[in-house]
Order: sequence, then C-alpha cells, then structure tokens
Amino acid sequence: MNKPVSHLRNLGPKTEYMLSEVDVCSEDDLRELGSVQAYQSLKFRFGRGVSILALYAMEACLRDCDWRDLSAEDKNELKAKAELAS
Repeated sequence: MNKPVSHLRNLGPKTEYMLSEVDVCSEDDLRELGSVQAYQSLKFRFGRGVSILALYAMEACLRDCDWRDLSAEDKNELKAKAELAS
C-alpha cells in the first residue's frame, strides 16, 4: 500500500516537507530512491539543516521499526554509505 509520507513511521512534518521538496511524497517514492539516496538529496537541497537522524529515520521507516531500534552496526553502515555517496 502506497502511504503518503505523512503516514509513515518516524517521519514528522519537517521531514515530510523536506522530502516533498525533493519529490519524495510517498512510501513507494522513498523505497524506490532508498534511504541513503533520499538523505543525499535532502543534504544537497537543505545542507546543514539535515542531520544524520533523518537517514536513520528513513531507513527505520522502510524497515517498519522505530529509528532507535536500529543497531549501532546498522547506523554505522548507513553513515558509511552516505559518506561514500557524497
């Protein structure tokens, strides 16, 4: 089911707005782009206004879990992927 970003776990109104600015308006859009690429798009568009927590929140959203439930290993792997992509 293709939920709008406003209905996705871990993502609040500010993240919803920022994602809409990079044409991510639904769960399918986020899945297609992937959390790392979505994070890179947000960083490019909004710069320092986007923290690493946005990456964790988007990944956890795709896994349907709370972002705080991501393991340290998962977070380190995501951060490394994001740094490689930049």
